Amino acid sequence: MLFVDDSAKKKIEEIRAKEGYGTDHFVRVSVTSGGCSGLTYNMTFDDQLKDDDQVFEDKGERVVTDTRSVLYLYSTTLKFSGGLNGKGFYFENPNATRTCACGESFAI
Repeated sequence: MLFVDDSAKKKIEEIRAKEGYGTDHFVRVSVTSGGCSGLTYNMTFDDQLKDDDQVFEDKGERVVTDTRSVLYLYSTTLKFSGGLNGKGFYFENPNATRTCACGESFAI
């Protein structure tokens, strides 16, 4: 399961409205090789499901990931932090054994 924090839900709704995405668009999250810790998160809006997609819904937001990425993201919460010292969107991943200082990459 992937979870969406209240702060992330609010920001997703704001971006969806500002960019003109409809309710058929969901958040797609994936994990790829890269970053200083070895793995990096990718997040976009999408409206096309793929055959190997895993679909999760939390707080009315659909979060979709591919089968390979779900292994790295199990029980992860998508969060948002704003303000002067905010990080923007970030992932609270209980599976990560190491993260980089900027929070953009992780290792398992």
